[in-house]
Amino acid sequence: MLPRRSLLRAAGATASLLAAAPFVRAQGSLQKFRFNLGWKVEATAAGFLLAHQRGYYKDAGLDVAIDTGNGSAAAISLVGSGAYDCASADLATMVEFNVNNPTAGLKAVAIQYDLNPNAILVRRNGPIARPADLAGKTLLGQPFNASRKLFPVFAKAQGFDPSGVKWENVAPDIGDTRFVKGDFDGSAYFYFTGLLNLKLRGMGPEQIRMFRFSDHGMKSYGNGLVANAKSMEQAEAMKAFVKATTRGWIEAMADTRAGAAAVKAREPLANEQIEHERLKLIVEGSMDTPGTRSHGWGAATPERIQATIAETVDAFGLKSSPAVADIWTERFLPSPADRKLKA
Repeated sequence: MLPRRSLLRAAGATASLLAAAPFVRAQGSLQKFRFNLGWKVEATAAGFLLAHQRGYYKDAGLDVAIDTGNGSAAAISLVGSGAYDCASADLATMVEFNVNNPTAGLKAVAIQYDLNPNAILVRRNGPIARPADLAGKTLLGQPFNASRKLFPVFAKAQGFDPSGVKWENVAPDIGDTRFVKGDFDGSAYFYFTGLLNLKLRGMGPEQIRMFRFSDHGMKSYGNGLVANAKSMEQAEAMKAFVKATTRGWIEAMADTRAGAAAVKAREPLANEQIEHERLKLIVEGSMDTPGTRSHGWGAATPERIQATIAETVDAFGLKSSPAVADIWTERFLPSPADRKLKA
């Protein structure tokens, strides 16, 4: 039998362990957490995959399953149904989902892309020299394509009527090939998807003129981490996930080769050099921004969230406009020191 003082010391040590690692110690195993990438395994997943590869989720007490997706709309529906705890998805699509499903209660718990990556790409040697020249042209873009759906906001900011644009709904891979052949005047993409898809088909960046919506009046955030009400009720697990993800993305941004290697490790068929190039485009154009440098990875300002809502309601013709608190919460973000980008 231990003396009373030794028993007290042992009890205190046990309590400290429980507080430090609540999932592992209190439950005897890692807490399962389901995450949807919102797209296939490519550079857009680098920070999540690096966090997983380096054991940051496990260290936080989580057993995170990372699955591929089929676009923001599908990912948001899966989070809304409870099939996933969280997903990387376009905030405008989430706003639309919440308005159309008033009891859904989805919220963004972190911002992935501080600047919106939606864009229209055209041939540099073609007739389109400025955004207003897109009026009346034929553009490639599927109905679920966020760049197509947000095009009215872009057009309005540029002072032309978007209704005259003819949209071609062609599968992305076939559409890319046809665009290179000259079948369309322009194409709607996330810029880092379009530039590299076209490069792989023989059309280099020097042959392309790009109109990024964020360069032409759009203030909306891009993708964020979208969670449902049930997963947010597991507050400690959500905080642990966001903190580990923040660390993964900060490190992937600082070391893009490590991020690309993590993509390759998860998807052996991936072209590591292309994914490294894509990740650099993502970081330089959407993530390493003055806003992110000021507030840290994952953070948002009420003004930008409000702009995201307003632009979405306008573009999609939604029947109501949610409040900032209805679609965004910062309560799961780590401390400012933990989300600060590396020099």
